[in-house]
Amino acid sequence: MKKIYLMALLASCFACSSKKVTAPEAVLPVPTAAQLTWHDMELNAFVHFTTNTFTDKEWGYGDESPKVFNPTDFNPTQWVTELKAAGFKGLILTCKHHDGFCLWPSKYTEHSVKSSAWKEGKGDVVHDVAEACQKAGLKFGIYLSPWDRNHKAYGSPEYIEYYRNQLKELFALYPSVFEMWFDGANGGDGYYGGSREARKINGRSYYDWPTTLDLVRKVNPEIIFFSDAGPGVRWVGNERGEVGETNWNTISSDTLYAGKAGIENLLNQGNENGEQWIPAECDVSIRPGWFYHAKEDSLVKTPEQLFDIYLKSVGRGSLLLLNVPPDRRGQFHENDVKSLQGFRKLLNEEFKTNLALKAKVTADYRGNDETYSPMNLTDGNAETYWATNDGETQASVEIELPKLEIIKYIVLQEYIKLGQRVKSFSVEVWRDGQWQPVASATTIGHKRIVKINPVETDKIKITILAAKACPVISNVEVY
Repeated sequence: MKKIYLMALLASCFACSSKKVTAPEAVLPVPTAAQLTWHDMELNAFVHFTTNTFTDKEWGYGDESPKVFNPTDFNPTQWVTELKAAGFKGLILTCKHHDGFCLWPSKYTEHSVKSSAWKEGKGDVVHDVAEACQKAGLKFGIYLSPWDRNHKAYGSPEYIEYYRNQLKELFALYPSVFEMWFDGANGGDGYYGGSREARKINGRSYYDWPTTLDLVRKVNPEIIFFSDAGPGVRWVGNERGEVGETNWNTISSDTLYAGKAGIENLLNQGNENGEQWIPAECDVSIRPGWFYHAKEDSLVKTPEQLFDIYLKSVGRGSLLLLNVPPDRRGQFHENDVKSLQGFRKLLNEEFKTNLALKAKVTADYRGNDETYSPMNLTDGNAETYWATNDGETQASVEIELPKLEIIKYIVLQEYIKLGQRVKSFSVEVWRDGQWQPVASATTIGHKRIVKINPVETDKIKITILAAKACPVISNVEVY
């Protein structure tokens, strides 16, 4: 009898131990494959270059002569070489700004490089930059301003046809464009073919964006669209390159459109219960202006300023889009290059050695299944993660370093393929025989970099204080 009972007990235990532990269900919405790739890029460049570079304006009125566009030593290879060395993964070019001047010889207007003095009208900036990007291994994106202060038909349906024709023209030539960028500067005074008047449009309905975006998607289904409302990525709500300390990748875009007033806070922080995954892109210029002005040569942001912006953009789960405007030669100015190089040096120094790589980690984990072990946090593999049981939205992990180290940064990453979950967390270090708090923060998302006052320790505790569902964390680094 005892033998039969023992066999039944063993069979029961075997059945329990062999029961499959299922992965956590996704917390919707989740990013698309293209958005995941975008998140991983982290650093992209914006390049503003047009007649404004030669007229010393920020916004051209639209009546500038194409003849003024005449770079003396145009060198996009220099741009991409410096950007790649600094760690940038993509470049977005202002193919047409609000002044309407086109950097390629568009067949739909004479207001372009084909009417310029540069290369006797035979040049094509867009082609040369796209080619330089391809050779350097950088992704290429385009900015095509919806507002056009030069075109006579702006404000009428005829202009929308013109705008879409130019998009077709560009995407026929460059079908692999990774991001299309358009902003909320729509309507106002302009040249408008000689009318010289102010024109207002309904920003919500005039452009009929759904039709335009579908047109582009037919050429490139994976393209990322940037605007105030996305639908791929959203504006961050400022031009300082800073996203909110609380940064949800989700918003509900049904009430948003490019140029809508009063939405800066929503764009900056997102919405915890948003219905679409539309992360924030942090745009900022390396200079006070977006186009090159010689008077700003001494006002280029320092490497330290760029590093601080990095912590407030990439370090809060977003992507940094840094504008670097070419000068009248058609090259990045020496001061801008020096700052980029210093920025890269700072990044390399501050994040040189991950002290937590392969370090021992202890924590409770999902179903005691090694698939969800806390050791996944320090294995260097972005596709493994630590998870708790369903319903457990508070949990701690302890990381044991091989020896005492002075630490300044803790980096955390959620496995966002299953959605963004963490609402708040804290960091403690073991010192003087006890746990001492050193930081607390809210959201994590793709990446959270927590900067602390330098402290010597060999143990770090990270506590998830609140989450929308069981936390799913893929990576922890310590520097």
